[in-house]
Amino acid sequence: MKVGIREGILLALLLALPLSSYWLVFAPQNEGIERAESDLAEKRAMLDKLSAATQHNESIEAANLEIASAIEKIESRLPSDKEISLVVRQVSDLAVRSGLSQPGIATGEPHAATDGAAYMQQPLTLVLSGDFHGFYRFMLELEQIPRITRVPAFQLMRSRKDDGVMTAELTLMIYFQKEGQA
Repeated sequence: MKVGIREGILLALLLALPLSSYWLVFAPQNEGIERAESDLAEKRAMLDKLSAATQHNESIEAANLEIASAIEKIESRLPSDKEISLVVRQVSDLAVRSGLSQPGIATGEPHAATDGAAYMQQPLTLVLSGDFHGFYRFMLELEQIPRITRVPAFQLMRSRKDDGVMTAELTLMIYFQKEGQA
């Protein structure tokens, strides 16, 4: 078999056809496919981030609802300013039931508990006398009243006259809401 110019041109055409189709057709299509896969991976990553953010927002929303419920529960324990006298009477009754003397009560000036708070605090200074077991019962029952109170300071003093008798002076903070905010 003799290879001439015609056969050489035919062979060159046969070799040029796949090479030209690779450079003109397949290479641009492969680049397009790679760009599309890259864009798809980028969009999937953004979708995953968006999904995580949405879940985070939903969990924050659920936490906000839970916090709002807790705030409502706590605020329900805050008396209005008109109910302060009832709380004072309740504390006085607790002292007498615990075997202590009728407490001497001095009220301080009500003030905001913290800056911007929706509640106020009323300081009461109580002077109680009796035995220590009665004072202990009084403090245990004071913890159980359904109102929010705090004892920031107290002082116990032993009676010099009577054996087994003590005097306690304590400051009791009663938290309340103003009538318009309740």
